[in-house]
Amino acid sequence: MKSPTHLKLLCAEAAEKGDRGQVTAFVVGVVAALWLFTGIVVDGGLALAGKARALDVAQEAARTGAQQLDIGRLRRTQDLRLLTGKATRAATAYVIATGDVGQAKVRGDEVTVKVIHRQPTQILQLVGVRAVTVTAHATVRAERANP
Repeated sequence: MKSPTHLKLLCAEAAEKGDRGQVTAFVVGVVAALWLFTGIVVDGGLALAGKARALDVAQEAARTGAQQLDIGRLRRTQDLRLLTGKATRAATAYVIATGDVGQAKVRGDEVTVKVIHRQPTQILQLVGVRAVTVTAHATVRAERANP
């Protein structure tokens, strides 16, 4: 066993060599890197979930728009057409009701919806990344149901 005097000499020797703080800096660096890696994993998973959510919203909004048929025209000519303004408004209203931002376009019997979703981050907020923006597109065509 080493004497207290011997330990004092070892501490004094280490202090003279200028080794103070090197381990602390290393530990701080490792902890920061691990925290950043954890943030990327957690918030990356949240971003993927946000992308899936945006795609779900886009698909449902497009389906909602595709239900706005011009019934009079369908009965007269058997031609399937959408009421452009009504379909656009219905799809856009669906997106807005979910809290996202989006736009809808109608061409003939198709409705295309683009959704922009902002997914808040949990861990990366500490480094200034408040949210991740993801987008999704969906197109739905109105079709006749087979009896």
